[in-house]
Amino acid sequence: MRIGIDLGGTKVEVIALADNGIEIFRHRIDSPQGDYNKTIDALVHLVNLTEHETNLKGTVGLGMPGTISPFTGKVKNANSTWLNGHAIDKDLSLRLNREIRVANDANCLAVSEATDGAGQGKNTVFAIIIGTGCGAGIAIDGKVHSGANGNAGEWGHNPLPWMNSDDIAYSDDTLCYCQKRGCIETFISGTGFMNDYQRLSNGPRINGRLIMEKVEQNCPIASKAFENYQIRLGKAIAQVINQLDPDVFVLGGGMSNIDKLYDALPDLILPWVFGGEFQTPILKAQHGDSSGVRGAAWLWPKE
Repeated sequence: MRIGIDLGGTKVEVIALADNGIEIFRHRIDSPQGDYNKTIDALVHLVNLTEHETNLKGTVGLGMPGTISPFTGKVKNANSTWLNGHAIDKDLSLRLNREIRVANDANCLAVSEATDGAGQGKNTVFAIIIGTGCGAGIAIDGKVHSGANGNAGEWGHNPLPWMNSDDIAYSDDTLCYCQKRGCIETFISGTGFMNDYQRLSNGPRINGRLIMEKVEQNCPIASKAFENYQIRLGKAIAQVINQLDPDVFVLGGGMSNIDKLYDALPDLILPWVFGGEFQTPILKAQHGDSSGVRGAAWLWPKE
């Protein structure tokens, strides 16, 4: 049995997978806020609960915001800031008396979809989360590629390429939480989509679902915001093709559920690809919101 835990900012979810990938247990609790020790207690509780309910012992993988620094062995870059500066893998391993594998949540998405999802059978999977925030993960041969500095896949904190005047105006008005301007995350996260609509309408801020309803009603401002979003996402993906050229892109997060994206993106990407050739599949995550927690379980791959 493989146990996977998805440690989010508001909830912690555990899943148990049989060797064939079939789900045999799942449970969710609220995330402890601002308290590292209570977070460890919650993770231990979920593993113990899973093993009690299934009467099986399992390997444990943990997906989380941020990453483990290869230099200090401690968490860095987590927006759940109480995790930063702690050796969460070692602390959890001591409490559970077994090895624990930990990866960034976007890398878990990549591993999940590479193992038995939309990227199954592909050598290099680039998985993109476009939800409240924006991030990416890389799986090569079904395993996490985290890089020499633990930063592989931190695509959202690079500048949006080939900015036009409208992109520059938006960037000048928008500061990323990393304290830089122009980050891809500020443009193509769900939050960025909402911010751009508000900027264009000079009105109240509304959620992405309502903006897309306005798109369907041919609202010119909503249509312009969605057009901006698609072009920016296309340019950001083209940059990945020119650097990594993965075998498949898999999209997860709330914005990935907009079916119109998949129709438009290939034509929007092509002009920015060096050499003018682009046929890489862009697919919706097969396991949807479950990909992160499933990917944590698959940090212990099939032998």
